[in-house]
Amino acid sequence: MYSIIFSLLLFIHPQQFMSQEITLTNKGEDIQTITRSELSLSSIDPSFLDESKLEKLATDIESKVYKLPKNAILDEHHQIVSGKNGYKLNRTRFKEKLIALYYSDKQADLEIPLQTLYPNVSSELLESIKQKKIGEYKTYFNPHNKTRTQNILLASNAINNYVLFPGERFSFNEVVGQRTTDKGYLPAPVIVKGELTEGIGGGICQVSSTLFNAVDYAGAKILERYSHSKQVHYVPPKRDATVSWYGPDFSFKNNYQYPLLIRSTVKKGQLLIEVFSSDLLQVGE
Repeated sequence: MYSIIFSLLLFIHPQQFMSQEITLTNKGEDIQTITRSELSLSSIDPSFLDESKLEKLATDIESKVYKLPKNAILDEHHQIVSGKNGYKLNRTRFKEKLIALYYSDKQADLEIPLQTLYPNVSSELLESIKQKKIGEYKTYFNPHNKTRTQNILLASNAINNYVLFPGERFSFNEVVGQRTTDKGYLPAPVIVKGELTEGIGGGICQVSSTLFNAVDYAGAKILERYSHSKQVHYVPPKRDATVSWYGPDFSFKNNYQYPLLIRSTVKKGQLLIEVFSSDLLQVGE
């Protein structure tokens, strides 16, 4: 039906209708303006919409409007900072609305239909799981070693405020990500096959080792852990957890019925990692 009407319009005023604009807006702000000719099956019959062009446009718009939700977090004073909703394109509604406008006989604005993405961690959830400290561990480092301190700080920030839900697995490599210079990691001493050498991200094993001791004391189930080939100074023997992007990982599982909250802070040569949960949780239950 649409295509029949549109074909008649093309027959009467072909230039006019093919050049008419459709303006795509997001919360009142213009995102992109297109003409019908940009979406038409021009090589065969301009009265028909080209599905492949519509799909390409939807993908382009999706990249422009996508907004990642932000979880609620605790600030440095242990106060809750509320999370924020994110958004993504409602692809089905977008295509339906655009097809209808394509076959209309006028210029038009289309408010892009969005789908709300809610944070995994709300203020209410965070309030309920910051009540009880069930594990902690502190290690020390030389703050005058600027490169190593930088690496420790970056890795600490990556795991800070992480919430692990019941039954979920925490992987240090997955959460922290690859240690690269683009992310700010610097060359610092690392242990490789028992020898001290230089590597990007040197020092982050202190973060993984501190985390291991904190979650181990909290009663989490350790899934994967490896010790260095040489004794490290910041934890007792065999209480370390070496990690590398292309090698060993440190992982554990939340085997409790309540979420676990990880807090990691760096201050004046100290790395403190704490594990919190609901005040209803009984460690060892």
